[in-house]
Amino acid sequence: MNSLNNKVAYITGGSKGIGYGIAKTLVDLGMRVAISSRHLSEAKKSASSLSNDDSKVLALESDASSMANEKESLQKVIQHFGQLDVLVANAGVGHFAPIESLTEEDWKDTIDTNLTGVFNSVKASIEELKKSKGYIITIASLAGTNFFENGAAYNASKFGLVGFTQAIMLDLRKYDVKVSTIMPGSVATHFNNHTPDDADSWKIQPEDIGQIVADLLKMPARTLPSKVEVRPSKPSNS
Repeated sequence: MNSLNNKVAYITGGSKGIGYGIAKTLVDLGMRVAISSRHLSEAKKSASSLSNDDSKVLALESDASSMANEKESLQKVIQHFGQLDVLVANAGVGHFAPIESLTEEDWKDTIDTNLTGVFNSVKASIEELKKSKGYIITIASLAGTNFFENGAAYNASKFGLVGFTQAIMLDLRKYDVKVSTIMPGSVATHFNNHTPDDADSWKIQPEDIGQIVADLLKMPARTLPSKVEVRPSKPSNS
């Protein structure tokens, strides 16, 4: 994209953490942004901290695991902004347990949100992104290539997400729709009920992921970094 000014992005799970960091970066670069959360109050609170101008930021309530929710959200984005240029499929959850105690409910929530949720967001967005020759960015994880103990559900969702993203990249590039996945390591976020503090200063910060998104959007049209792995420069000293 030659200029990001007034382009429109829809960011799922954009009320906090990585999603909020991406939203702030894009708003600061002149983009208009819609952010979704499962709770409208959280989306509205975050939207107001991004901008007092509702022509710049739109708060939406949506559970990405619901196709109906995502279709409704995209309709609201188009009604409000008139276009869609970027989808950032960021909404995600984490349930970690050994397979003996991993519940069916936690397995389903993880797969439905982290994998099927991205499918829903993409399917709801695709025709508008074809019109704008837009960009899809999914937020995966290094857990999408590195398995670990107690990670059966999360690993399955992120391995699947990386494969899904790379496959649709091949499907959509003939329409001039770019697709990339970002695979972060340790990020200082509220993920899995964690509250970031000074002890997280060694980790990737949400705004760092926002910078990667901005850099991807500014790449020359002929060039597509389809998979970006990113990790802290140095491990924790603890």
